[in-house]
Amino acid sequence: MPLATRYDAAMIDLVITLIGPDHPGIVDAVSKVVAANGGNWLESRMAHLAGKFAGVLCVEVADEQASALETAIGQLSVSGLHVIIERSAPSDVAPRQVLEIELLGLDRPGLVHEVSELLVTHRINVEDLSTDRPAAAMSGSRMFHAHLRAAVPDGVDMTELHQGLERLASDLMVEIRLAEAIGSAR
Repeated sequence: MPLATRYDAAMIDLVITLIGPDHPGIVDAVSKVVAANGGNWLESRMAHLAGKFAGVLCVEVADEQASALETAIGQLSVSGLHVIIERSAPSDVAPRQVLEIELLGLDRPGLVHEVSELLVTHRINVEDLSTDRPAAAMSGSRMFHAHLRAAVPDGVDMTELHQGLERLASDLMVEIRLAEAIGSAR
């Protein structure tokens, strides 16, 4: 049976979260199940974290094939993966302004909270967040590095946002860089 498209079948998105002991072949096993059940792998983030494999992916599938795909993905739990599947209707969200925010400073508890608290006061949605803790080049001290992709709704005062981020950078003694992303948020 050929893969359905949005034009000839009702499509749904499955958001799948996976976590378990890391070992070679996890991505291959998941991708085989998705392909064998007519799914289209759309987006994903997967990483090795503290000895565990952690991943989240979005798969598009024809409505009539969704249950079979959910069952097959669920069977991966036999290999030690914890699996959570959520259904979602594909959405065509109106484009919004997208910001890329990068933060770099000495590591300390609360940095993500401080930035996210400022963003939520402006109704800004963090759509992608990645963090790591590299060693500083000269001292070897642990640095905290975060990269955020955030969707800014219409009506947000960008000057006020920039000023707020500058104050926050000064208060936290971190460097915050801000850039408008090419394209728009989904």
